[in-house]
Amino acid sequence: MTRTSARVLLWSPRILGILMSLFLSLFALDAFSAGKPFSESLSALAVHLVPALVLLAIVALSWRWEWIGGITFIGLAAAYATIARGRVDWILVISAPLLVIGSGFFWSWRHRNELHAAVK
Repeated sequence: MTRTSARVLLWSPRILGILMSLFLSLFALDAFSAGKPFSESLSALAVHLVPALVLLAIVALSWRWEWIGGITFIGLAAAYATIARGRVDWILVISAPLLVIGSGFFWSWRHRNELHAAVK
C-alpha cells in the first residue's frame, strides 16, 4: 500500500463523518421561520443541532477507536432506514453516507497496523 492511498483510507471516514455532521446541521436551519420570536427559534435550533453534535462526538471517539465508528455509523444507517421505510430518497441521502462512513471506519480498524505503518 502506498503512503498516499494509506492516508486517504485512514482519513476518509473521519473527514466524511465531519462532513455528514455539517450536512445534518443544515436541517437545523428550519428552526428559523417568519413570525417566530428569536429566543424560541434559538432554542429550537439547539434541539435540531443535537443529531449533528452526536455525530461529531462519535467521530471524536472513532478517531482513536475506529471500531466504535464502524458499529455506530452502520447502526445509525440501519436505524434511519427502518424509521424512514418507504422513503427511498431519504434513505439514500441519510443512510447510504452513514453506511459508507461506518464501513470506512471498520476497514480502517481492520487494517490499522498496516495503515499506520504506511503513513509514518
